Order: sequence, then C-alpha cells, then structure tokens
Amino acid sequence: MSGQPTVLSLRFRRIGGGPPDSAAYEGLLALLGAFTPVVEAAPPDGALADIGGSLRYFGQDAAGLASVIRVRALALHGVDCAVGAAPNPMLARMAARQAAPGTTFVVPAGGAAGFLGNKPAAALDGVGAATARTLCGYGLDSIGRIAAAPLATLQRITGVRTGRELWERANGIDRTQVVPNAAARSVAAERSFPRDELDPEQHRRALLSLTEELGARLRGEGQVCRSLAVSVRYADRTGYSTLTRSRTLREPTAHSADLTALAYRIQDSFGLQRARVRGMALRAEGLQDAERASHQLTFDPVDERARRIEAVSDELRARFGPHAVKPGRLAA
Repeated sequence: MSGQPTVLSLRFRRIGGGPPDSAAYEGLLALLGAFTPVVEAAPPDGALADIGGSLRYFGQDAAGLASVIRVRALALHGVDCAVGAAPNPMLARMAARQAAPGTTFVVPAGGAAGFLGNKPAAALDGVGAATARTLCGYGLDSIGRIAAAPLATLQRITGVRTGRELWERANGIDRTQVVPNAAARSVAAERSFPRDELDPEQHRRALLSLTEELGARLRGEGQVCRSLAVSVRYADRTGYSTLTRSRTLREPTAHSADLTALAYRIQDSFGLQRARVRGMALRAEGLQDAERASHQLTFDPVDERARRIEAVSDELRARFGPHAVKPGRLAA
C-alpha cells in the first residue's frame, strides 16, 4: 500500500472527559502493540504508532486501521480516541489536534501543502508565541508563506539552524522517527480541578505543584530532563479541548526553579486568558543521568543558594515525607 500515511498520532479521552488513568493508559499502549511493535508513548494522554509494516498484514489503509483501534479502545477501556494519520510524526500530531473525538483526520501522502498552507504560523510545531510574532512582523503569518520564503531569508530572521527547521516543517518535512518503547524517556504528573477553574492564580499554583513534584522525583532518581511539555484541558464551545506545547530547557536540569520558570512561559504562550480550566499536566522529556549532564556555572549567589536550599529540602522530604517542605505559595 505505497503512498499511504504510515504514522498514527492518538489522543485518548475517557468517556465523560479527562485523560485515562495510568492503568488504562498502559492498556491502550498494549492495544497499539497488538497492531505494531513501533509505539512511542506520549503520556499522559497520547501515543505515536508507526503502522508502515502493518497495513498490508491487516489489509487496511491507515484510516481503516485507526477505526479498528478506536473501536477496541472504546470497548475495552472506555476511552475515545482522536486520531491523526500522516506520512510523518509532525504531520500526524497536527492532524490529531484537528481531529474531533471519535474521528480520524488523514493527511495523505503528498498532501502536506494543502493541509498546512492556510494555517497560522503559530500552528506549526516548534513555533512559539515569540517566534510567531517575529515571523508575522516580516509578513510570514501563515505556514504557506513560511514554506514559500527562501531558506536564506528564514535563516537571517531566526538563525541558521532554526531557519532550516522552520522551512522543512513548513514544507511538511520531518526527519524524526517514531521511537518504540520510549515511555521511560519521560515522566509525567497531572492535576485536576473539581470544577472548571477560572482563577489564573489557581492555574499557577497547580503548575507550581507539578514542577515541584517532578523536580523532586527527578532528583531522587538521579535524572535530569531536556524539555517540558505542558497540557491544559479547558472548556470551549464544543465541550473540552486540550492544548499541549513543549519547550527545550537551556540545559538539562532537575532544578525546580528552572522547571517552574519554563512551565510558566509555556502556559503564558497559550494565551488562555480567563479560560475555564479543568485540568493540567506536565511531562518532563528527554531524561538522562544527572551525572552525565553538564551544568553551566553562573557564579550567581542567588542561584547557588537556591540549589543548596533545594538539596536540604530533598533530604527533609526523604526523612519526613513528600509534604514536609513546600513553597510558601502552596502552603495556604
């Protein structure tokens, strides 16, 4: 079945709303594993699957195989799926964001230009609010215009490496692969509100508690992460939607202050002012051993003091429990 999309991106939602619990999520990954061994976990509510070797075996095209997976996920785990099918992971993720729950959105081989062209610059994977503003300032306000711009122009605007990545992504090129059994490369935590929460301060507090939890967990396991992904589930006209965006840290770290600062920047980039938020999730990605990670010396006494306090706090938590020490903002 040459010319078919070969990558599925799946977003999981329990019937009634919310991401699946950990047991259901593991079951969903096992379900995907029955169709292909090339499954990449994207906790807490997503996954990528390379089905290139499965289409002929099951006698289905990508949309047909996605339909079978959706039916089984609903029947076995009570979970609905929004599925994006495309020739590469980037396009599949973008297609999944466009798919409604219980449906599959297919980007056919050779259809990237039509799918991407009219979307705003900020919709392109890897383009944050600041980069989008810069591009729009030069008239590059859509993915189609970015794709049509000369590579040298993009590199002058955003830098050599970033410019090439933007040009390739805008043209539907993604050199990454689905990495099987990648669940161990990330850790995640989530917070749910008992009702739709409008108070931005409560959103901030939830995000702070998540960075504190993941930071302490990473340090306790002797690991650091390279990037963070923030997911926000909020009410809209169609029910509930989820936005997810990731950013790379300046350097691999498990320092809670650095994690919090980046998480706040990601949250701000959503632009969800006065949003009715039902839940938030944080995922630390690109894990590696802390001993192998380099740390840039800052000679900043404030930073060094914060790290010493953090080390003492970790010792107190290990001795008296995880809630023995917490930031003052969370104490109330």
